[in-house]
Amino acid sequence: MSGSAVASGSTLRAGSRRGINSQASLIAGAGIIAGAALIGAVVNPRQALLYVLGAAMGLVLYHAAFGFTSAWRVFIADRRGEGLRAQMVMLAVASFLFFPVLAAGSLFGQPVSGLVSPAGVSVVFGAFIFGIGMQLGGGCASGTLYTVGGGSTRMLITLAAFVAGSAIGAAHLHWWTALPSLPKISIIEVAGPWTGLAIQLAVFAAIAIVTIVFERRRHGRLVTAGAAPRTGLARFLRGPWPLVAGAVALALLNFATLALAGRPWGITSAFALWGSKIAAGLGFQVASWPYWSSPAQQAALNGNILNDVTSVMDIGIVLGALLASALAGRFAPVWRVPLRSAIAAIVGGLLLGYGARLAYGCNIGAYFSGIASGSLHGWVWLVAAFVGNVLGTTIRPFFGLEVERTPALTGC
Repeated sequence: MSGSAVASGSTLRAGSRRGINSQASLIAGAGIIAGAALIGAVVNPRQALLYVLGAAMGLVLYHAAFGFTSAWRVFIADRRGEGLRAQMVMLAVASFLFFPVLAAGSLFGQPVSGLVSPAGVSVVFGAFIFGIGMQLGGGCASGTLYTVGGGSTRMLITLAAFVAGSAIGAAHLHWWTALPSLPKISIIEVAGPWTGLAIQLAVFAAIAIVTIVFERRRHGRLVTAGAAPRTGLARFLRGPWPLVAGAVALALLNFATLALAGRPWGITSAFALWGSKIAAGLGFQVASWPYWSSPAQQAALNGNILNDVTSVMDIGIVLGALLASALAGRFAPVWRVPLRSAIAAIVGGLLLGYGARLAYGCNIGAYFSGIASGSLHGWVWLVAAFVGNVLGTTIRPFFGLEVERTPALTGC
């Protein structure tokens, strides 16, 4: 999520004075209801519920302004750690829910499995360039989708490049996976669910403490957000939500995804599917790519995208964010995008898409769901992507992109 996508306090207060955007609200609401009905009829009711679950995620992401890109950037550039601490809360809640269930192997009688992948050269390089792409593109995977739904026209450019980069990454993945790599390593299997959970919770706490130390050292205090422009039911429906509320809600929704889909939340495999379908339509021999060689992958490539869990959830995220932005009175697309910013969006989107395929996922599939699944590759992804974000934050100004800094305090 970009800094521009996260409204400042003044913007939120201005938004609070606007009424609900009725037209956009009706379009989003109708899209969610009609889409669920269609998917329920064409696929099955479970798939329809996953679509609605995606819409709920989009609403939460927008109302909580919950992003990864801006949270990492403001910590890197200004040592503000509220966003990172919220991410640790999200990971802690999700791990607490996931670990015992994944150890058992089933939930409500349905087999479940985590997103556990090998950790090797492809993950390190893929996550690193994904981190750069986050800062140039202005968003991560979830941030790109929900800011598109919220009316960011620049992020449409990022999304298009993201899809293209994902398809290219799918075409090249077999070469990258042949490079040195550790096998799949699950903390749950190695240490057991409760010891593994204790280890992870300790690391989350340590990261949160580090952000507090750095923030107080830079600012003399923890930087807090301004007063919310709404309270009570109005705040629930129209936002903005506290970051921690968004963190807990996303952890619960990811657990609901595990219950319904049998595996945690992911985003970018759908982008690879969409991009590959487009490439096939343009005449590329996509079916010959090793990425699409398994029967399940061939069925996805040749089938309706409504049969793909990740695709329907991604579409739901966009519509849920559209509904949230309309309810907040902030859906107002601006169609002019500066040239340097557009170039950054294209380059960033390509890096995001390509990096996500190499790293077995994005900030959701690899970082959030990977760590919540106890996968070592999720932790490797975190470190490599954070380093990429450091570089990406450094080069943002060359493309005319903002790097937020808190004004120095004056007076006593």
